[in-house]
Amino acid sequence: MPIYEYEHQTDGPCPKGRRFELSQALYSAPFTVCPECGQPVKKLVSLVGVRTPKTNSDLKSLGFTKLVRRDHGVYENVTATGQESRVWDVRRPETMPDLKGKIRD
Repeated sequence: MPIYEYEHQTDGPCPKGRRFELSQALYSAPFTVCPECGQPVKKLVSLVGVRTPKTNSDLKSLGFTKLVRRDHGVYENVTATGQESRVWDVRRPETMPDLKGKIRD
């Protein structure tokens, strides 16, 4: 379940503090009052956490192909899987990575 951030609209005391986070279902209506003290609150727009692959292993597990240039027209497929060639030579089409096997709808 996502975590949403809320802020009190009044300065009254609340054990949760001025700003607080609540976990609630994605399609739930936003809270209009604090569940702890009953004061009016508004939902804030918060930052979103996005995970980006950092290593070749991460890229490989997510289905990406990473080619590293080794020479003129020669690339190393550092994310090769199965029967894919580890080296792609542009002059030899049979060494091209299998992109159709990795691209999905």
